[in-house]
Amino acid sequence: MGYPAYPAHRKLKHHWLDQIPASWDSVHIKLIAKRYSGGTPDKSNSLYWTEGTIPWLNSGEVNQGVITKPTTYITEDALSQSSAKWVPENALIIALAGQGKTKGTASITTLQTTCNQSMAAVIFESDQPKFMYWWLVSQYRNIRGMASDDARDGLNLEMIGSIFCPRPSPTEQQKIADFLDWKTGQIDGLIAKKQQLIEKLKEKHIALITQAVTKGLNTNAPMRDSGIPWLGEVPEHWEVRRLKFILKSRKGTVKTGPFGSQLHSSEMIYNDVKVYNQKTVITRDINGGDNYISKEKFKELKSFEVFEKDLLITTRGTIGRCMVVPAGAQQGILHPCLMRIQVDEPLGFNRFVEILIQNSGLVLNQLLLMSNSTTIEVIYSDSLKEVLIPTPPEDEQRSIAVFLDSEINKIDGLITKNNQLIEKLTEYRTALITAATTGKIDIRNVKIGGAT
Repeated sequence: MGYPAYPAHRKLKHHWLDQIPASWDSVHIKLIAKRYSGGTPDKSNSLYWTEGTIPWLNSGEVNQGVITKPTTYITEDALSQSSAKWVPENALIIALAGQGKTKGTASITTLQTTCNQSMAAVIFESDQPKFMYWWLVSQYRNIRGMASDDARDGLNLEMIGSIFCPRPSPTEQQKIADFLDWKTGQIDGLIAKKQQLIEKLKEKHIALITQAVTKGLNTNAPMRDSGIPWLGEVPEHWEVRRLKFILKSRKGTVKTGPFGSQLHSSEMIYNDVKVYNQKTVITRDINGGDNYISKEKFKELKSFEVFEKDLLITTRGTIGRCMVVPAGAQQGILHPCLMRIQVDEPLGFNRFVEILIQNSGLVLNQLLLMSNSTTIEVIYSDSLKEVLIPTPPEDEQRSIAVFLDSEINKIDGLITKNNQLIEKLTEYRTALITAATTGKIDIRNVKIGGAT
């Protein structure tokens, strides 16, 4: 990391930490800090929660890291009639329970507040709270592991008191805290810039696709009004058709997977015929998944068979994802959460239609309009067949698809590269916090805000 080591260390017999600098001490939180949990005023008494002036936190607020705003405000009566307690500014708060990654997460307050019973306030007598905050951040997994593996089991005040801490002098604690505030601020700034770049790349991705599939690649092409307000102008020689009019004119060209009553999970444990499911489409891995049915079941469900060049579409959960079935795919059937459509290639090119459905937003936006809703839980075949799509001549569809595949790959490559950089920066941030709070690096002579 480019920082010197301490000149001498001493061994420790603790599973969290095997050595610290010789000049450091070590201690359990219960010996250097007061700790208590809060409470929640009666939720059924609306007067406790109306026009209150006392800040109150629920356990999710620890995810702020540095707590700058409360969840809500309670009244003086609510405070006096409940087990909620004041927590001073610059105190540590640790989530004793909570959903997701909340349990075991530490935070530090920048305001005087109260909190609920699923949070432990830790008030240090002489130690620097910010150093202890960074130490607890570095030990998140160990702290969380003090409770059982059952997600329903929480931490308690006794466990919080038993947390082991390295203990440099207060002056050195402050130096380490200031160093980590500075360096993590730099890293967080870089991560934020990378995230902003990724969002801009995603916007470019959508804009590029929308432009190509609605206006074409020739910017000088004569245009005409499509007659559709949300679509606007399209190239003069293009048509706008309902999806059903570019599909093969035979029975089963649009097919939704079998009803759940026709295909149970207990019937997908064989090794004969593949069941193509949502994961297949979302991960774009035609060979992925391990759901198979017997040959006998396949005969029963043969009308749901998947063929080369079929376009598979997810219809529930993560809806609107799609992929073309490539040559050489295993014999298989549709999962109940998939639909297949079969494009009539003289009228449409599979990859062009795939891009329209999955990447442009044109199809899902129309389905939203049809449903008169802000969300769609299921795509129905009757609705999908009625969506309008711009339809260039097939050779132009192919050219657009080839162009977009090339450009999308470039953009996706940049997104992947920046996500990898974010991952490396995050790993470096974690390693730096651990190294500084455990004494693996000596930053006592580092000029904060200057050259390292």
